[in-house]
Amino acid sequence: MTYDFDELIDRTNTDSFKWDKYKDRDIIPLWVADMDFKAAPPILKALEDVTKQGVIGYWHAPDELADVIVKRLDERHNWKIEKDWIVYLPGLVPGLTLSSMVVGNEGDEIITTVPVYGPFMKAPEAAKKKLVKVQMKLENNRWTLDFDAIRAAITPRTRMFMLCNPYNPAGTVFTKEELQTLSDICSEHNIVICADEIHCDLILDENKKHVSIATLSKEAENQTITLLSPSKTFNIAGLGCSFAVIPNDEIRAKFANLKYIVEPMPSAYAYQAALAAYRDCDEWHEQLLAYLRKNHDYVLQEMNAFAGFSMQPLEATYLAWIDTRESGIDNIAKVLENAGVGISEGGFFFDGKGFIRLNFGTQMRRLEAAIWRMRKVLC
Repeated sequence: MTYDFDELIDRTNTDSFKWDKYKDRDIIPLWVADMDFKAAPPILKALEDVTKQGVIGYWHAPDELADVIVKRLDERHNWKIEKDWIVYLPGLVPGLTLSSMVVGNEGDEIITTVPVYGPFMKAPEAAKKKLVKVQMKLENNRWTLDFDAIRAAITPRTRMFMLCNPYNPAGTVFTKEELQTLSDICSEHNIVICADEIHCDLILDENKKHVSIATLSKEAENQTITLLSPSKTFNIAGLGCSFAVIPNDEIRAKFANLKYIVEPMPSAYAYQAALAAYRDCDEWHEQLLAYLRKNHDYVLQEMNAFAGFSMQPLEATYLAWIDTRESGIDNIAKVLENAGVGISEGGFFFDGKGFIRLNFGTQMRRLEAAIWRMRKVLC
């Protein structure tokens, strides 16, 4: 079956977080990580089936969902897990917070790299831990980890490293060698890794392959909390279904016990949509990736044509990370908003001042319209 990703969906006045930010204003929203494509038909049918039975009570995860997750991680990511390692969550952000809470004590330290997705900054604070930031570095036109800086940031109170892979923003897919170096550093200092791998099925560079850091060795597996979700890949973030894979029995027990105190369980809709996504939507997924690759190439070309703008090719995600520091334009986000294009300011990602993030997970016609508006003020 061929899916129509060019179909324009009118999301105005639908209580959309993405679109209502600019309600009643002629602004094309290309900010939050929410695509403008319809969910795949098997997902929509799964939601209809839940509604048809008429009672929307408490649901537990269907047994088949765990089976499908185990199979998917094995076949796609060469990771053989046990079903009882899975802990379901109502979102990935709660997973970041819970991970920060269950490792170490109040006042201990958590390292992450910056710029990074905003909630990475908030989770340690919620857990009463100290956040230590290490800058990413641009090397050979690719954003990567600065291992010397990571080593220098470690103290006797460092308990966790929060890893985003693929990286948000910047779209880096870390290599096996890079991940092995990070794993070795963390193992040497008895540091737990919390790995946000929510974009692992959105690889744009066909020469790259996602590697879960937990697959590197049994030791790496035992020191890692891996956070995953179908939400970004299948555009169902509003349903709230994520999960952690935690092989370490002690960490998993703490995580699961705390979860039932501070987090709600996922809904019936979330469980059934996740099952349908992972079980029945491979063809939709492949066509989505093909569409996103074309969008990426278009955005890459156009952004690098603007004076003072610089964008590196993304290896993954649908979120362009654009350096505007040489443009000489202050408050670039406001300038673009006034031109009718809504993007994410780099400041949201902490230490990303002078950058913007642009979501190209939308119809090509919308992208073309947005670029045309940008040309009017930038050229």
